[in-house]
Amino acid sequence: MISKVVCAAVLLVACVAAQHGNGGGGYGKPPGMPYDFGYGVKDEYRGVDFGQNEESDGNVVRGSYTVQLPDGRTQIVTYEADHDNGYRANVEYVGEAQFPHEFGPPVTFKPQASGYQKPQQQQSYQPPKQSGGYQ
Repeated sequence: MISKVVCAAVLLVACVAAQHGNGGGGYGKPPGMPYDFGYGVKDEYRGVDFGQNEESDGNVVRGSYTVQLPDGRTQIVTYEADHDNGYRANVEYVGEAQFPHEFGPPVTFKPQASGYQKPQQQQSYQPPKQSGGYQ
């Protein structure tokens, strides 16, 4: 008889936990917070060009990022993510890959003086010498 009561109690707890969808912990998924952000970096001297934009309504995140690849193409990734369907991305490339047959001399930069002066070596700590005033 006791085993039937225990089985019924376990089934009841499992049904309640399944209805709440959180494993019976009493804590549900907190509501999402809407946000949006974006940034971009373009430095033609160093050949750097990338950026990202992203927004969320609290449930679904949508965004894209771009990066200039070393072969000259631009990679564009557009994505969407949510708790039901997971992360889904679409990747595309703009331009044609370039692979030069001849290379020029390597680009090097001479170090610039930063104005920083290394501090002089200090002597190790010596406790003050006692004078005859206090005992």
